[in-house]
Amino acid sequence: MFSWRNYLELCKPKVVALIVFTAMVGMLLAVPGMPPLDTFFYASLGIGLAASSAAAINHYLDQKADAQMTRTQNRPLPQGNLSAANVISFALLIGAIAMAILVIKVNMLTAILTFLSLVGYAVIYTVYLKRMTPQNIVIGGAAGAAPPVLGWCAMTGAVHPHALLLFLIIFVWTPPHFWALAIAKRKEYAKVEIPMLPVTHGPAFTRLQILLYTILLLLVALLPYLTGMSGLVYLAVAVPFNLGFIYYAIQMMIRKDDKTAMQTFGYSIVYLMAMFSILLADHYL
Repeated sequence: MFSWRNYLELCKPKVVALIVFTAMVGMLLAVPGMPPLDTFFYASLGIGLAASSAAAINHYLDQKADAQMTRTQNRPLPQGNLSAANVISFALLIGAIAMAILVIKVNMLTAILTFLSLVGYAVIYTVYLKRMTPQNIVIGGAAGAAPPVLGWCAMTGAVHPHALLLFLIIFVWTPPHFWALAIAKRKEYAKVEIPMLPVTHGPAFTRLQILLYTILLLLVALLPYLTGMSGLVYLAVAVPFNLGFIYYAIQMMIRKDDKTAMQTFGYSIVYLMAMFSILLADHYL
């Protein structure tokens, strides 16, 4: 059955919402007061549409694997609700609209960086890295970490070092976030021969990597305060949230069950939203 809901699902709205949120935070942090509302709107729309285009291309390229995995078998393509031609046409259309908006209404550098991020996720990660190396999510995480840089660039037309700190937080957050899910879904990844770290190196090794990454993330999360980008309000919230992530990683080492892995995955999403929210609150307070 053809419906707008199928096209909405292609866009991975929950993922795109988080992407647009971090981009918006980048925009707001880039200026001392409120940003120009028209630029803020068009940048958010353009980045959101570009992320949705990348998500739809991911649906198209991963349709065979999606059909075999319980987590993804109800997506529009495996269910036959949309044809491959429908999906790729939709992806290219909204991608073109996104680029037009960013070029005309925002600035060329933001458009170029957004396009590179789109290609990085939809093509380089999905087509090559995902099936090439168990470090796929580490390398491919660069595309997912770009939105706050895109937002900052939308406001200033330049890439500021503070924007790169926001990039670094998401870049280091991505592996423990995704590997927690990969541990819980490792049998499904093995079935479709995607070499996620728990498949190639085992859950025990992956749990250790998650713990090490959460410790590294704590150190990275201190950088906004240490560089003067943020103040004590940020620090007071960031440290407990990072210790909470480390706690979940330790619990994964102790319990070794999929339920704890999924709880860690859930916490990681709350963590990222909280970190960027408190960066924003600190900025205005």
